[in-house]
Amino acid sequence: MAAMSDTIMSERVPTSTRVAPTALQWPKGSAAPVAVMSSWLRAQSINVTRHAAALRPFKHDEFGTGAEAPTPGHLQAVNELISKLRSNLLKMAARVNKHALNAHEAGTAGLQDLMRKKEHAHVWVRGIEKIWDFYFELFGQRQTRYAKWLLSCDRIGLDCYRASYLGLAIARPIPAPPPFSYMATGFAPATFRRGIPLKRLGKQLNPFPLIQLPYHRLLNPWTLGAVLHETSHNLQNDLGLSHDIPRKVGLALLRAGASREVARVWVRWNREMFADMSGMLLGGPGIAGSLMDILARGPETVVAYSPRGPHPTPFLRMLINTELLRRMGFESESKQYRKAWLRIYPPSKTGSIPRAVVKSFDEACPIAVDAMCYQPYRSLGNRSLAKTLNFGAKEHQMIEEASRRLAAGVDPGIIPERFLIGAVRTALDRRLARPEILTKNFYRALASG
Repeated sequence: MAAMSDTIMSERVPTSTRVAPTALQWPKGSAAPVAVMSSWLRAQSINVTRHAAALRPFKHDEFGTGAEAPTPGHLQAVNELISKLRSNLLKMAARVNKHALNAHEAGTAGLQDLMRKKEHAHVWVRGIEKIWDFYFELFGQRQTRYAKWLLSCDRIGLDCYRASYLGLAIARPIPAPPPFSYMATGFAPATFRRGIPLKRLGKQLNPFPLIQLPYHRLLNPWTLGAVLHETSHNLQNDLGLSHDIPRKVGLALLRAGASREVARVWVRWNREMFADMSGMLLGGPGIAGSLMDILARGPETVVAYSPRGPHPTPFLRMLINTELLRRMGFESESKQYRKAWLRIYPPSKTGSIPRAVVKSFDEACPIAVDAMCYQPYRSLGNRSLAKTLNFGAKEHQMIEEASRRLAAGVDPGIIPERFLIGAVRTALDRRLARPEILTKNFYRALASG
């Protein structure tokens, strides 16, 4: 084989250009090459150090200076997280740099030790880069054509917090920063609560509530009851209700004679049910229409029961919300939504919902709604959720008036931002203006100033 190779080379390379195998020849006037090992080791140190330096905190004006830009509070919270992680990375980079200077003199063992330190630093680089990139993309949306839409949702979320904390009978520590909205095309609405470890942040604690909204919801603002729902998930935690709510609901059902099987189902549903209940109390009857938009699907889906799912089965979930409407004093709206729902999904078709849950529903539902919304909680200053958020006929009249103003394109006035979702829904339902006009006026009213 070697002889054959030599023959081929001899045939392909002219004798006049063949290089003697015993010595390397460099063009005259050129410098000898730098030693590969020392230059390569130096590059490893440079790479890690420069990468660590590049993952720097965000500047205050990096994503614009208008109202739609991330607030100083949001930037500060993210920068504190990045700076904490980056300081460790810079220490690792310094260690890589120190060992790289002398590693080639230490032999194979020293080189391999350096490679371990380099790999460890690289893992940190990738982890921090993932976090940095997440917020870079998140904040970067505030420089797009959708920035005003997202600002509008921020202001609705902030208003929900203000209403909740002003309605308390006692003072509680003020959460900061407020919720931050972002668009995630192709995904359902969701939230990531303050202080929980996020996979996309490498299990670091999320510094503020994130409200994820799909494009199709932002495009149709009368479906943005999702903002109230997702914000309410955060309120349940920040108001100190995450443990008391399921306990009170479960005990109320057991005391009324419900089986443990039925009580466990309602307790498992508590977080999603709370988000619905709180959203309705924050936004009024119009939120029921927004919820019905989500729940109305194929009949097989609507009655499909999930034994581990946190959401009430869609068929029952809509009826739970009509029960709250009744308790809020909106008897007519409750009956109309209930009638429309049961016309689409007859109560005789309950799919895979456990028989015990279906059979006890008419009795259990009012008990669960009462326990969650109309019984006092210590963390609310011995007030009920309904009393804290306090939505009634007066607030509904404000929404009615705002719906006419939105349709006419005039200033809706001093109405709370969260009420504008119900207002635009009312205007759409009554055909007071074309959908595109309502959308334009909705965002103009929220994002101006």
